[in-house]
Amino acid sequence: MDEIQNYSYFEHGADIGITGKGKTLEKSFEAAAVAMFAIITDISKVNPVKRIKFNFTEPDIEFAFISWLNNLLNESHLSNMVFSRFHVERDKDIWMCEAFGESWHSGLERGTEVKGATLTKLSVINENGIWAASCVVDV
Repeated sequence: MDEIQNYSYFEHGADIGITGKGKTLEKSFEAAAVAMFAIITDISKVNPVKRIKFNFTEPDIEFAFISWLNNLLNESHLSNMVFSRFHVERDKDIWMCEAFGESWHSGLERGTEVKGATLTKLSVINENGIWAASCVVDV
């Protein structure tokens, strides 16, 4: 991941808007995942010692973005883990995903629970060679 913070937040009522940016579509997805998990905890304190992998099929890049984020939340809940590093690759409609993190423990402060990524303000665009993936997450 780039050294520069490549994610941001935007106002949206009681929920939180996230935007991930990157030089590739996949990097923008990874940056948005960082933004989402930074709501959940201080990810600078999360050791990326365990890896989970999952794949999904989705031809539409906007729906793939929502699937990516919601799959991450699902994997986090199922494994009782929090993630701090992410990797996405795709081959046409198949998305191959990895997340790295650790099990929740007393040394990790719980922030705001993210219930899911929504279709609200959903946008995946390329402007001047920079990809930006945005949506509102339900908190």
